[in-house]
Amino acid sequence: MSELADPVRRSRRHSIVQRILHLDVQLITALLLLSGVGLAILYSATNQSLDAVHNQLMRMTMAFTAMVVMAQIPPDALRRWSPLVFLGALALLVLVLLVGTVGQGAQRWLDLGLVRFQPAEVMKLAIPMAVAWYISMRPLPPTLLQVFTAAVAIAIPTGLIVLQPDLGTALLVSASGFFVLFLAGLRWRVLVTALLSFAALIPVFWLFLMREYQQQRVLTLFDPERDPLGTGYHIIQSTIAIGSGGMFGKGWLNGTQSQLEFLPERNTDFIFAVFAEEFGLMGALQLLALYLFIIGRGLYIAINAQDTYSRLLAGSLTLTFFVYVFVNIGMVSGLMPVVGLPLPLVSYGGTSMVTLMAGFGILMSIHTHRKLWAS
Repeated sequence: MSELADPVRRSRRHSIVQRILHLDVQLITALLLLSGVGLAILYSATNQSLDAVHNQLMRMTMAFTAMVVMAQIPPDALRRWSPLVFLGALALLVLVLLVGTVGQGAQRWLDLGLVRFQPAEVMKLAIPMAVAWYISMRPLPPTLLQVFTAAVAIAIPTGLIVLQPDLGTALLVSASGFFVLFLAGLRWRVLVTALLSFAALIPVFWLFLMREYQQQRVLTLFDPERDPLGTGYHIIQSTIAIGSGGMFGKGWLNGTQSQLEFLPERNTDFIFAVFAEEFGLMGALQLLALYLFIIGRGLYIAINAQDTYSRLLAGSLTLTFFVYVFVNIGMVSGLMPVVGLPLPLVSYGGTSMVTLMAGFGILMSIHTHRKLWAS
């Protein structure tokens, strides 16, 4: 009887967590595990700095709090607020260009006194919410006029973010909106036309919109050795670190590239290279498996969502998370240009983590409130 009672008790605990706290047990367990891995590798990447780990733990606490708060908001309320959230975020982006704080050559922040706030991060949620709201009110698949309208809504904030400049965030913002259109059943001829139009605009983008350092990053992708002590240094040192990890790695705290400080940005954008050097190919595959589980769970929630708005929004948030992981690991491995995207819940940082976890809170809200409605 006790063997039968254990699964029943576990099921009841899961039900309480979902019905009262509106949290998905499987998803939050994976996120907590990933956060623990992130703290461990950050401790190594910062030369065993407890202060860095403590600061990151505080940021994680804020991020998980944002997740819990967002999980309490029903999807129906999110749908009603979507236009206002988008317009508010757009106004903040304009405000950044007018009175924003300049740091490291970029004007991306609003100084609120105690903290600096980066409004572009809000757009990672506002864009998919707004596009999903617009598309879900009309029959699917979307018409060419609807796609064009949504594309304009995506292009305006993306352009404002590019002007800051912040190419990495602009990439994620535009991708989050495009994913909604794609999941809505975008016709292939429209998709092919959009891709061909984008390809035709690449020379214009290269000559008039990209800054010199951004052009150098693209050129370095194809030939890092063209400037081994300058623009190619990050990629060269990163690939050396990943390759030197071998099959099983050098062991935690024993990575020479990171501990001897050959690897730049080792606690932020290039922290995956630290992980791969210390835990090797097998460790990297396990980390990727954890990311894939989170992505798979997000797609499961999207597929089983109760309405079109929830399905589109959940799918977009999950695929945007995938872009985070794919682009970061791709650039650290020398397969993509360096665009400054962190590795989710592993890289040191705060604002993007809060946005990501708020997105997971929306996913959990979609899943747990669906069960309540269906019961």
